[in-house]
Amino acid sequence: MGSTSSAARESARPATTDRRGAVVAALMLSMALAALDATIVSTAVPQIVGDLGGFSVFSWLFSGYLLAVTVTLPVYGKLSDTFGRKPVLVAGSVVFLVGSLLCALAWNMGALIAFRVVQGLGGGALQGTVQTLAADLYPLKDRPKIQSKLSTVWAVSAVAGPGLGGVLAAYADWRWIFLVNLPIGAVALWLIVRHLHEPERQTGTHARVDWAGALAVFACGGVLLTALVQGGVAWPWLSAPSLALFGTGLALVAVVVLVERRAAEPIIPGWVWRRRTIAAVNLALGALGLLMVAPAVFLPTYAQSVLGLAPVAAGFVLSVWTLSWPVSAALSQHVYRRIGFRNTAMLGIGTAALILFAFPFLPYPGQAWQPTVLMLLLGAALGLFQLPLIVGVQSTVGWAERGTTTASVLFCRQTGQTIGAAVFGAVANGVLAARLGGASDLDSVTRALNSGTAPEATRRAIADAVHAVYLGASGAAALAFLVLLFLAPRKFPVLKD
Repeated sequence: MGSTSSAARESARPATTDRRGAVVAALMLSMALAALDATIVSTAVPQIVGDLGGFSVFSWLFSGYLLAVTVTLPVYGKLSDTFGRKPVLVAGSVVFLVGSLLCALAWNMGALIAFRVVQGLGGGALQGTVQTLAADLYPLKDRPKIQSKLSTVWAVSAVAGPGLGGVLAAYADWRWIFLVNLPIGAVALWLIVRHLHEPERQTGTHARVDWAGALAVFACGGVLLTALVQGGVAWPWLSAPSLALFGTGLALVAVVVLVERRAAEPIIPGWVWRRRTIAAVNLALGALGLLMVAPAVFLPTYAQSVLGLAPVAAGFVLSVWTLSWPVSAALSQHVYRRIGFRNTAMLGIGTAALILFAFPFLPYPGQAWQPTVLMLLLGAALGLFQLPLIVGVQSTVGWAERGTTTASVLFCRQTGQTIGAAVFGAVANGVLAARLGGASDLDSVTRALNSGTAPEATRRAIADAVHAVYLGASGAAALAFLVLLFLAPRKFPVLKD
């Protein structure tokens, strides 16, 4: 496998530096589409609901997109290994842009949610294939350069997205938050079609696509993630809908295993979990997705309700980790070249665990600079953790397996975020109910605080709830540390470029 896969990988790279630069620009624009989508929509929700109605189901604008992205990642990963990166990226970009146009034309909330799912079907191709192509384009020693550029795209989008969405919704129309994708995507598509040239693969004429496995994975992931997203929100955890969804999901897990065992070219091959390095990275980045929920979801509420900050200032407290993360990621190569991928990642996640654990010990009510400093340090720690694992695991496989490997890593991280949102939401609401002596949830309590009708005791209850979530996130970081310590090999089995 080593020589053949390595040769295929080398031949898949663009022939000239000029072409490679154009392709990198296209990858950054494609990643910007996915990254902006995660932040730009949220600030326009009031205008969207005011125009279309459907307040009770608007959360599916985000959940529907997330579900579609997550469950399609393994499918696109396998397709890119079978047919090449270019056709998958082009097809995914077209689907994403068509979904964006349909979103701008939506006539009610139901239609907008459906078109957001279409967007997500294309977004899965963007996220997975861009990360895979980044590894194809550069040898191991240069991969931190492209990865840090992609991290910078996410950082800029995290800072600029909410502001851009607010401006478009306030001074133009909320439909422009979807229309703005069209020129960006068109330029990225043109660059990809013109400058990305992959060799014809001999396996292409005899390729077998496991469509039964793809459908089973999609159905299984969709049912289980829906149960996690809606459980405790739309209905109680132990209600009939939750039990029915989880039961159906578990039955579909058995179907996926049965179908994939019989498939000649399974969508989720068994080697993804049989190889120690890939399995360890998957589990560790799943824990990363879990712990990221604490700051991303709960810190803005803490900043506004406990610290009394305005929404813009609260957003700044959160956004500082997107500034230190790419800087740390770019510098991580100087660390992992000395002590290895595993030890660098363990250093990063161990530091992150201590930072998360320190959050509950902040004074009450405290000053805004205190959580800001912690978030700055957390971003630096996670940059030192994530990038070495992604670069390292991509370097252990050849071209023909890199798409599947990258997709499995991203799938686990996305799934971790979904599980984290459900678990930590339940933790926060449980602490609130215990502190306030009744059935309370974070959303209703926060609304009461913002309206000025809640007492100081409620503010303290929110602080306790967020502290409990951060302790849980610290536990997830510790779990990732243990996974790397006991499961990952000391030295990743890197293939020669």
